[in-house]
This record gives sequence, C-alpha cells and structure tokens, in this order.
Amino acid sequence: MNSRLKMGLVAAAATLLSAAPLSAIFDTWTWLLQSVIVVTLVAGAAALTRSLRAPVWVQLLGMSAALLITLTWMFPSGGELLYLLPTPATFAYFGQLISGSVPDMQHYMVPVPDSNPLLFISVLGVGAVMMVVDMLTVVLRRPALAGLPMLAIYSVPVAVHTGSVSPVPFVIGATGFLWLLVADNVDRVRRFGRRFTEDGRDVDIWEPSPLAATGRRLAVVGIAVAVLLPIAVPGMTGGLLDNLTGVGGQGDGRGGGVGRVNLFASLSGQLRQSATRTLVKVTTNEQDPFYLRFAVADEIGENGFGARNPSGQSVARGLPEPGALWGPGVSHEQFRAEVEITSDFNMPLLPVYNEPVRVANLGSNWLYDPWLQVIFSQREQSKGEKYSFDYVRPRYTPEMLEKSPALPANHPTRQQFTAVPQVREVEELVARLTQGKQSDYQRVRAIYDYFSHSNGFTYSLRTEGGTSGPDIVNFLTNKSGFCQQYAAAMAWLVRAAGVPARVAFGFTNGSSRSGNSYTLTNLNLHAWTEVYFNGIGWVPFDATPATSVPGSIRSDWAPDIDAPAPATPSAPTTEAPDVAPTGGPDGRDRRDEGLESGVTDSQDPAAPGTPRWPRWSIAAIIALLALLAVPSLRRVALRRRRQARAAAAAVATAPDAAPPGVAAVMVGDRGEQHARDHVHAAWDELIDTLIDFRVRVEPSETPRATIERLAAEELPTAAAVDAARLLGRAEERARYARGPLPGGQLGEALWDIRHALIGAADRRTRMMAVLLPPSVLLRWRRQGGQAATRLLAGIGRVGDSLLRWSPRRLLTGRSAR
Repeated sequence: MNSRLKMGLVAAAATLLSAAPLSAIFDTWTWLLQSVIVVTLVAGAAALTRSLRAPVWVQLLGMSAALLITLTWMFPSGGELLYLLPTPATFAYFGQLISGSVPDMQHYMVPVPDSNPLLFISVLGVGAVMMVVDMLTVVLRRPALAGLPMLAIYSVPVAVHTGSVSPVPFVIGATGFLWLLVADNVDRVRRFGRRFTEDGRDVDIWEPSPLAATGRRLAVVGIAVAVLLPIAVPGMTGGLLDNLTGVGGQGDGRGGGVGRVNLFASLSGQLRQSATRTLVKVTTNEQDPFYLRFAVADEIGENGFGARNPSGQSVARGLPEPGALWGPGVSHEQFRAEVEITSDFNMPLLPVYNEPVRVANLGSNWLYDPWLQVIFSQREQSKGEKYSFDYVRPRYTPEMLEKSPALPANHPTRQQFTAVPQVREVEELVARLTQGKQSDYQRVRAIYDYFSHSNGFTYSLRTEGGTSGPDIVNFLTNKSGFCQQYAAAMAWLVRAAGVPARVAFGFTNGSSRSGNSYTLTNLNLHAWTEVYFNGIGWVPFDATPATSVPGSIRSDWAPDIDAPAPATPSAPTTEAPDVAPTGGPDGRDRRDEGLESGVTDSQDPAAPGTPRWPRWSIAAIIALLALLAVPSLRRVALRRRRQARAAAAAVATAPDAAPPGVAAVMVGDRGEQHARDHVHAAWDELIDTLIDFRVRVEPSETPRATIERLAAEELPTAAAVDAARLLGRAEERARYARGPLPGGQLGEALWDIRHALIGAADRRTRMMAVLLPPSVLLRWRRQGGQAATRLLAGIGRVGDSLLRWSPRRLLTGRSAR
C-alpha cells in the first residue's frame, strides 16, 4: 500500500470520527450509516482516480460525482435516471430539502428525529468535509489545515444544544484528528531512511525518535492548556474557579449555560412534535394548583424576549422567606408537592410552583433565584430528578390589584421591566387600549381583554414563533398564534403601558389527572405573562385562549374572556367574578411572586441585578484598559531608568581630558564596571527606541557600523547624527577599551535621537510606539519562547530518565543510555 492510498484511508476514517459529535443531535443512528456510505464512496473515488494518475482537478471531480450519486440514491426525488443519475428534478428536490431544514431546525428540539431535510444537510456536510480533508491531507500534504473543516462538524452540537453535551463524542473526534497528524508525521519521518541518535547509534524500531518525542511533548502541553484553561476560566460551567468561589454551594450562582437556553425555540419545538412524551409527574395537596413553572424571560431587545442568567445560592442552604412584599389583606396558605422528572425533560432548570419555601432531595449544585423564582444549576440537568418542596399560595382579589399604587418612575423594577424597543404600531395600540384607565390593573385588564375571540384572535401552531418587534406586529395584525406569542405580545404591550411585565414558562395542569397527581407531557408546556403590582408582586395573566390549551387555568382577576356570559350580564372585564374552570376560588392563580428582594419600594438591596451588572462591566473595562497599558508603562519605566543611568555616566571631567566635543566619564568612586553598565544601558535604550519606531536593527553589526548606517539612511537631522555618534563611541569604549570611558551627555543624546525619529515617523508608528511599544512586545515574546524551551527541555529530561527504566529495554537486556 503506497503512502497516498494510506493517507486517503486515514483521512476518511478521521472524517468519520470527527462527525461523532453529531450523535448528540439525532435521536437515532441513521445519520451515521449514511455518513459511512458517503465517506466510503468518496474515498473510493479519490483512490481510484489517483491510481490512474489523474490530475488534481480530475480527482476533485471524481469525489464530487461520487458524493452527488450517493446523495441521489439516498434522497431520491423519483425522477432519476436508473435510480442513480440526477436530473433537474433531483436538484430541485435537493433545494427543497435544504430550504426545509430551516423550519425543522426551528421546530424540533434536540435530539431530533430522522427528518429528511436534516439528514440531507448532515450527510452533505460530512461528504463535503471528507473532500476537503482528503485534498488537504493527500494532495497538499497539510493535514493540520484539515482540522478547520473537521471543526465545522465538531462545533455544531455546541451551537444548537441547549444543555450539556457528553464529552465522549468530542474525544472521539479529537482522536481522529490526532490520528491524521500522527499518520502524516510517521510517513514523513520514514522518508528519511534509517534512524540514528546524535552519537551515531542505530535506533531500535521500538524506540521513539527525538522528533516524535518533541511532538508528543508539544501535544501534551497543548492539550493540557486546552483542557485546563476553560476549567479555570470563571463563569464557564463547571469551571475550577467556580468551584473555588463556591458557585453551586456557596457563591452567587452566576455563570454561563442557563441563560443560553432558547426557551421559545424549545417550547415551540415540543408543541409541534407529533408524538406525546411524558415529561413531569407532580403530586400536590393543593386542590386546584396554578401552573408549574421552570423559567422566566425578562430581558427584551431588538430580537425579542430572552432569558438572562439567574443568580442565587444553593437550595441546601435554605430558601428565603416569602411574603416580604405582601401588603395588607394578602393572605396565604402553605402546600406541599412532589415532582418526578423523566429523561425526556433535560434542562438545567427544575419546575416548581411559585413561592417555594423548602426543598428536599436536591444536591447542592441546584441553586434558587428568588427574583426569578426558579431553581437552576450550572452543572447538572433535570433528567431523572425526584424531589419535593413546600410552597406558599398567596390570596388576593381584583379589588386589591385595583388599589395597588403604581411604582415610582425611578424605581429600578419599573425602569428595567418596562423598557421595550420603539415600535410605532404597538405604541398606538397601547395608547388606544389604555385611554382613560386610571390604575395599573385597569390598564393591564384592558390589554388582557383585547386578546379575545371577539377581537379576532385565534390559536394556531402554524405560525412563526418570534417575539421581536416585527414579529409582535405580525401577530397583532394576523391575530393568530400560540401561547408564546400571546404571552410575549401581552408582556410587550403591558411594558409599553408603563407596568413591569415578563414571560414565564412552565406546564399547565394537563388533562391526565388522578386525584391530586398530574402527568404532564410536552403538549402541556406553556407560556404566560406575569405582571408586577406594587405591594403584591408578580401576578400571572394567561392571555392564550383557554379552550385551546389543555389544563388551562383562569382566575377572578384574569377570567376567561371568551367564556359565555353568566346569567347576570354584567361587565366582563374589571370585576371578573368568573371563578374559572378549575373551581378552586382560592389558590388558582396566586400572584406568582411575592417574594423578593428588590421589589420593595424602599430597600431594594437585591433588586433584579440591574444595579449590579454595570459595576462589573465598568470593572471589566478598567481591567482591560489597565492590561493594555502594561506595555506602555513598562516602556516608560525602562526608559526613565536607562536615562537616569545615562545621566550618571555623563559626569564630565576636565575638558582637556577628552577630544573636542566629548567628555571623559569619571570612574573613580563608582568603579569602572559601574560606568560601563551605565553606557550599556544608554545603548540598549537607543536600540529599543529604533525598534519602537520601526528602524531596522541588525544584531550582528558593531556599534560603529550601526551608527554609520543610521547616519547615512535613517536619522533625519544633524543633531541626531552627532548624538548617535556620541553613543556609538561610548558603547565601543565600554565594550572594548581598557581605559576610561569617553562619554558625554548621553541622556540628552538619547532625547535628540528620539525627537528626530518622532518627527520623521507617521502617526500610526508614533501611536504604536507609545501604546504598544514593539521593543517591549519583542522582549516578552523572546522571554516566553525561552520559558517554553526550558519547560520542554525539562519534560524531555524527565522522559529520558524514565526511558532508562523502560520495560522493553530491560526485557531486551539492553543497557540504559
């Protein structure tokens, strides 16, 4: 087997291994079987064309033809010739598959089923990567560059997966890339013939070559840095610094991961799935509980609502007492619930009822955010968790909401949760709906009542699920959508009316109930709006049509506005005695918050995080500026120290002791060596100044040659030339002379040269010389290279020491070197 055929086979195997992370996306292994077929046929076409000694473009054409024929066979349109040869209908069908992959990405939640559009783009991507890897490895002999297309496959699961991804597929993919590099290097080394050590001794076949040993050391260092650096970075899931600072047990719980979950995409994907899957089983002693919730989206931008990273402390340390914000008349009752989560609900969030006061059977990695009222983790997923908790259900009436005073305009809760992008259509609608309304509750009810059948609103899953400004306008115009659009639209309108609002995610009570136990499926996932009332907290409003949502709950302050009017045809909006289809007049719609630090009017110490993140941002900016200023400060300090030493070297003796224009340096008290060091410092400052201003420096030149070249080519003024010659003479005598060192005003000479170079340089060069001096950066690079060399040499010495006791060497009876 020749080397080109061997490298082609290794490239094919490495491509398949690099595709291993796709297993985290698909629910079955169909993609793997199809990928193996595609890679095998493409690699076979490449080997066949090379065996015929075809030019490179023919090899590429052969691989492309193999990929096209394979895709035609796997994804037929019905109009192919002989079932294999593509026709225009085939390409039109391929285009439909590519365009159809976009809605599938939006609708499905990972792991996805075997959808033809998603399988097509996956197999097409793997085949295209195979072609690029083969060309880079076999034709161009640049296997390291093959890591770039392999990385494209490697990074897909991280980009689309909302939870943690198993590291095993990524290790498999990395193994494929390392195999490719090792195979190429072995092939290159073998071309040198027999191997010998530096002393001429023949190296046994089992002994590693010095070149391979160095490569292994570099690989070990690189992998160690790649693995340990992300672990040590604070804010990354499971980071070492997170452990040290106590996130998950003692810290504040801030970090990445939870905020990256696309709640709207996950919700729409689950609701659109045809199969019904059980996600949660919950048992509670409350007769008619409100929705079980697990997440909140309270940030809004041009792209719509989004979830921020929650913060809090471990549930093992206890939960804060609820009810700190409840005003007079808000009563409450305590209940208990037990939850069991199946493997199909896998998120870094746990569903609970509002106002939990105690949680049992959860590890310290689960944290509680009292403002969002969610339980989350930066290290674990909800799959398979079983836990119980006590919670409090507050009781309040529409009259209490009506009397709730509006928050002051400068209150942080109002400032943060009423901010929305400016959308003219929304503002006009809100102004029309809230005209003449006196209280927050009246304004909220006017907006809530607007989402009714009488106003043309209907429920439909066959709509796009965006929550940006244009998406909200489309929904308000078409008046057709599902729960996430109703919830986001109402929250947007309520915010535009000046009342704090957010979107909550959870489960309705569903239709499968046995006593006080509920079985909740993916079809019971739901989104609703929560509105903040002063002295009460977050109160839920579900604007989605109740008849379209299984297990929907309505309350006396947010009744079913589409229900038939009762015998008393009174006003259906404000009074709302419609006690709802769930019967229980009490807890059904407890105002979902109560709790909280930060929502009080006066002391607001832990209020939502708004006063917290700007300080961190400012600190980060200051730290970044300080870091960028380090090279400049280092250069200034170095220049001042050298100029001070140059001034010390310029202590003149009598004028007749030196040639005209040159003073002799006194060396009596300070000593001759001390004076030489001062002159060397002045010369080093000259060299660094030249480097800073992009003047060519030749390390092999003598001081005299350097000065003459500068005088002839670089220095623009006569004063600079005289100063340079003064420095050159002083450095020559400091290096080679035995007698006193002729010097002069070396500090002034350095300033003359620097001033001349500043005048001759362009603006960019001057700025770089001040902000990022090239001389400092060059010195740091050299020091870093020397440190790395010393480290690798030390590792090599340890390896050589271990080699002395190699079992193979001992078994063969060879003496250790």
